[in-house]
Amino acid sequence: MSATQYNAESIQVLEGLEAVRRRPGMYIGSTGSKGLHHLAYEIIDNAIDEAGAGFCDRITVTLNRDGSITIEDNGRGIPVDIHPGKKISAVRLAFETLHAGGKFGGDTYKTSGGLHGVGASVVNALSEFLMVQIKRDGKQYQVEYVKGGELKSDLKIVDKKVKGTGTTVTFKPDPLIFKETTVFKYTTLRSRLMELSFLNMGLTIILADNRGEVKTETFLQQQGIVGFVEHLMKEAGVSPIHKKTIYFSGEKDEVIVECALQYNDGEDESLHSYVNNIPTDEGGTHESGFRTALTKAFNNYGRKNNLFKKDESLIGDDLRDGLTCILSLKIKDPQFEGQTKTKLSNLEIEGIVQSLTNEGISQFLEQNPTIAKQVINRTLTTCLARLAAKKAKELKKKARDAEVKALSGKLAACSGKDKTRNELFLVEGDSAGGSAKMGRDRRFQAILPLRGKVINTYRAKLDKILENEEIRSIITAVGSGIGKEFDLEKGNYARVCIMTDADIDGAHIRCLLLTFFYRYMKPLILNGRVFIAQSPLFKVEKERGKITRYAYDEEELKKELKELGKTAKISRYKGLGEMNPEQLWETTLNPANRRMIQVTIDDSLEAERKLRILMSEQVEPRRDFLMENIIFTDDDM
Repeated sequence: MSATQYNAESIQVLEGLEAVRRRPGMYIGSTGSKGLHHLAYEIIDNAIDEAGAGFCDRITVTLNRDGSITIEDNGRGIPVDIHPGKKISAVRLAFETLHAGGKFGGDTYKTSGGLHGVGASVVNALSEFLMVQIKRDGKQYQVEYVKGGELKSDLKIVDKKVKGTGTTVTFKPDPLIFKETTVFKYTTLRSRLMELSFLNMGLTIILADNRGEVKTETFLQQQGIVGFVEHLMKEAGVSPIHKKTIYFSGEKDEVIVECALQYNDGEDESLHSYVNNIPTDEGGTHESGFRTALTKAFNNYGRKNNLFKKDESLIGDDLRDGLTCILSLKIKDPQFEGQTKTKLSNLEIEGIVQSLTNEGISQFLEQNPTIAKQVINRTLTTCLARLAAKKAKELKKKARDAEVKALSGKLAACSGKDKTRNELFLVEGDSAGGSAKMGRDRRFQAILPLRGKVINTYRAKLDKILENEEIRSIITAVGSGIGKEFDLEKGNYARVCIMTDADIDGAHIRCLLLTFFYRYMKPLILNGRVFIAQSPLFKVEKERGKITRYAYDEEELKKELKELGKTAKISRYKGLGEMNPEQLWETTLNPANRRMIQVTIDDSLEAERKLRILMSEQVEPRRDFLMENIIFTDDDM
């Protein structure tokens, strides 16, 4: 069949779990670190669902020496009887067949985070080996798989006298799929398990790491999401402005809403929402309903109790500053955008959450007038600042127009108008910026040279940040706005690429820029639009330049020298500015050859924790973190 023919023979049917191995990103988002940990979360979420149904009060997660992970719960145990329609055991059906599970209907689980029915089978498909052990009816059963779901040992009884019930799943990610890494991060799992312990009050979760020096942590939270809010504020180093946490819960149309919130003396908002214990980092209809009701409840109370002056009124943005909030929903049939479940899309949920939030907050404010007055006074401060800023904004319009005009002399814009293709490169230094401008493909690549290090946006207030010329240039060039006014759809580029020297200063600039994007343009990162360009450290030449190779690190250099011989000439680049336009295009800008690292967030809580450690003014935590995580070489001494 020729390459141009398209007929029935062109249609491929992928049987069993082959589709998962062929396109793993469709099921777990990526085959990087985030996707790797998603495997563990799928099995952990199954155990959490047992806890939510009232049949499990203890979950243990163990990192094993051989690189595998074990998740054990004391729930009911996956059924082992033969499925009447498929003629195989129910446990095999769950681990071998996509869209098979106990969460599609009936009363087995009223709410669940794993409604797609692909979790267990996807984990099996992407594992080098997987073993399921089940305790039911006084017996222990076991079934084993290898090579991405190939049955090694059918379900059998391995012990006829056991106590209790539960399910234990042990699996090892397949390195053929996860080529970047198969190593589970203790800190990433720890953050997620702590999160789950807050969301499931009274549930004991144990994390054990047996890979090196054995360590074990137990998470058991008796305050639930109220304790979660207090934990987040302590982590952020802010103080509450009212002693009692605002808390409410309610149920409507089989939707359970639970919320805890505190206002503090900080300037940032920290709102974390969950649906059936799944973090919805990109929000959704539940967050929209909550924000609408929050504004309405405070405005109604303020007007009713004469806390506002004439014509004063709060808007949503006024209630964000200094807010720490946990919003947790339990829904029977949630609709998520994608298998990785980062955004809720159920339209009916917005009205339900709005109704329960308005009722819950209004009742709390009526019962706690002192707290109500404290919070409204706090939000009025933001409101007055907003009104003052609005006036200042009008005065600064001419200045901003002049700034855009000035940027045109600094930014080398691309000629293409396709925003889905265009790229913006933030380049360290005028020298490298000049080479990049000459070496780029001007049809879709824009270059913005940056002079020196940008301001640390973690420590500085917004007015100081906006005084920084480089930050203002980035905001103007990206075109999406900043902070609460950020609108991804208004952006000018599909990718924003950070291109700095491969040295300490370059790493520092990258860190400062990523901090800015995380705090003020976070949707860029969440939507996979921020990249780090990789430039080579070495140029290797032979036969007077007839053969030229590039090496991006010491290991690649060794490989090139082994192939080209020791007589090859080695040149080390001290910075991007040492490359001419042709070299910069060939190694760093050309989509056919370049290497780019996409910036992602595996865990938003863990990301915030590390950002605080590295970028805040607290020296002790940063010193301890660096000593624990950085390996110094002789070159650093």
